[in-house]
Amino acid sequence: MNSAYKKLLECYECVKKKVDFKPKAALILGSGLGEYAQQIQIVQTVNYDEIEGFPISTVPGHKGRFVFGYIETVPIIIMQGRIHYYEGYPMEDVVLPVRLMKMLGAEILFLTNAAGGLNFNFRAGDFMLITDQISFFVPSPLIGENIEQLGERFSDMSEVYDKDLCQVIKNVANELEVPLKEGVYLQTTGPAFETPAEVRLARKLGADAVGMSTACEAVAASHMGMKICGISCITNLACGMSNEPLSHDEVQETADKAADIFKKLITTSIMRMKNL
Repeated sequence: MNSAYKKLLECYECVKKKVDFKPKAALILGSGLGEYAQQIQIVQTVNYDEIEGFPISTVPGHKGRFVFGYIETVPIIIMQGRIHYYEGYPMEDVVLPVRLMKMLGAEILFLTNAAGGLNFNFRAGDFMLITDQISFFVPSPLIGENIEQLGERFSDMSEVYDKDLCQVIKNVANELEVPLKEGVYLQTTGPAFETPAEVRLARKLGADAVGMSTACEAVAASHMGMKICGISCITNLACGMSNEPLSHDEVQETADKAADIFKKLITTSIMRMKNL
């Protein structure tokens, strides 16, 4: 048996022994949104270190646990603290949580992150609906022996972000009077922020926002047939676009300020997605 699939099955069996819950949607919380999970109707939580072989999130501000519960009537699993490639994990471990959430029953994956703005029309605190992505700056999670139980060898990526889910988010943003940008997200390895030359290159490639997560998760989820949507909170303009140096504290501070509006947008959108 494929070693990555064996590890995934072991994690699945471990969680199933602890929780009897089938989610409709999965939500990954980015920087500044960690406390969102406290607002839902929680059924149960499972810490990552309670799952044998599961990778542990090491980033400040990222709690390491799954939260199972309901947003209104929608059963959901929330990943409170994601795994990043720059933490030193192999890519198969970085996307293991997404694959696990799908195996547990989740059909929809809602991705959130804090990102640097590459578009000069963006400002810190803006929200960007992710309409497409660029992920070849990081290794594909599909490299290596294909896990046939999860998906096909050559996975179609012509529509990673589901148009119906994106339309729901746009409608909700309009109703809540939340300005919502749209654009292409580019993932780098991190943990260093991008150089000015790298930022210029990313803009020429057509990216509007840049970060250190998300795209690889979307590839793995798409491979498994999940419906995907995502929103970036633009926490700063990328290096070379302003005179301010970049820091994780700045990213966290801006994400925290935008968190309340972000939470309303996520909650209402997920409630509207239950029949999709």
